[in-house]
Amino acid sequence: MERSRKGLEGAGEWPTLEGMLPDLNGLRMLDLGCGYGWHCRYAIQHGASAVVGVDLSERMLERARSMGEDARITYMHAAMETIDFPKASFDLILSSLAFHYVADYPGLLKKLHAVLRPQGQLLFSCEHPIFTAQGPQEWERDAQGNIRHFPVDHYFAEGARDACFLGEHVVKYHRTLTTLLHGLVENGFVIEDVQEPKPTAAMLAADEQMKEELRRPMMLIVSARRR
Repeated sequence: MERSRKGLEGAGEWPTLEGMLPDLNGLRMLDLGCGYGWHCRYAIQHGASAVVGVDLSERMLERARSMGEDARITYMHAAMETIDFPKASFDLILSSLAFHYVADYPGLLKKLHAVLRPQGQLLFSCEHPIFTAQGPQEWERDAQGNIRHFPVDHYFAEGARDACFLGEHVVKYHRTLTTLLHGLVENGFVIEDVQEPKPTAAMLAADEQMKEELRRPMMLIVSARRR
């Protein structure tokens, strides 16, 4: 994947996500689903005082450590649902494209509310409910292979979806937009911003296939503040 090879510059949603970040100077950040640690290193480079990166994949964490050790970054091998930090440990919690793998969304939000300081920020991206609704996440094509449309079905039937990601079988959890946003409000957050990122002009110019991404939203980015 482009994001694996190029880091943040290869992530189509990064320009939008970066614009939603606060001033990182002196902040303590928790990165859930940190992968190769791109956001962790970015935060330190932009003044964060300490970052904890959590990921379920030890192989990804090994790669993250190999890309540059820094005493201000701590990597933890764990599922994000199992985190256990003292109250008000972090000023910012960031999560990139990981929440749709979590079965218990309200339970996770309760934990995040507890470990954020008052007025701390939660900023996360996830797959858009339109993208997760049908399950397989494949375009509907005609006999010649041309795209007809992107199927959206069983939108209000929330729960597990079987999908294929990079040739591997994975389980994702579909939630409606209402569930995603109201879940925040019901668990002590104030929503500050919601974005549906789309390819930049530069990305569209560089890759003809990127125009397909203008036909339906793939991602959702939400910024919320702890009440």
